[in-house]
Amino acid sequence: MRLAVISDTHLSGPDEAFQTLYDAHLAPATFLLHCGDMVGASVYHYLCRHPRFLCVRGNCDHFELDHDLPLTLSRELEIPGGGSLALGMAHGWGQRDSVWRRVFDALPGHRLLCYGHTHRRHWEQHQGVWLLNPGSVAEGSMALVDVAQDGTLDCTFVDL
Repeated sequence: MRLAVISDTHLSGPDEAFQTLYDAHLAPATFLLHCGDMVGASVYHYLCRHPRFLCVRGNCDHFELDHDLPLTLSRELEIPGGGSLALGMAHGWGQRDSVWRRVFDALPGHRLLCYGHTHRRHWEQHQGVWLLNPGSVAEGSMALVDVAQDGTLDCTFVDL
């Protein structure tokens, strides 16, 4: 199973580069995760075409759907071949150097926590929980997480 994880697109609408990104990396993924700050409603609507699109609201998501988007999300994702992955998502808030800690404290009981806000890549295991910030699409970064049948996680950052 592959998770395409993006954050901080900061686009008013899907431009040609974003459409190319979608076709190359996002559409083929089993799940598409956006960790907030889409900014434009048309970006949200564009990403909704993915059959397994999950997202949270960021601090810059002030479009008409902002109150319908959750601030945090918790899901059990079924791993093909058996098992599941406890996923938590939040955009993040506060001082950038400790955003991961606030997300970690706010969403206990997950195996993978995805967040944004800092625009900085982060892949680290803390107390058995994998923490992932894919960086910012607006600044040329995203992440792909491959989940093996045994639940092993492997993260690759992609330069855009």
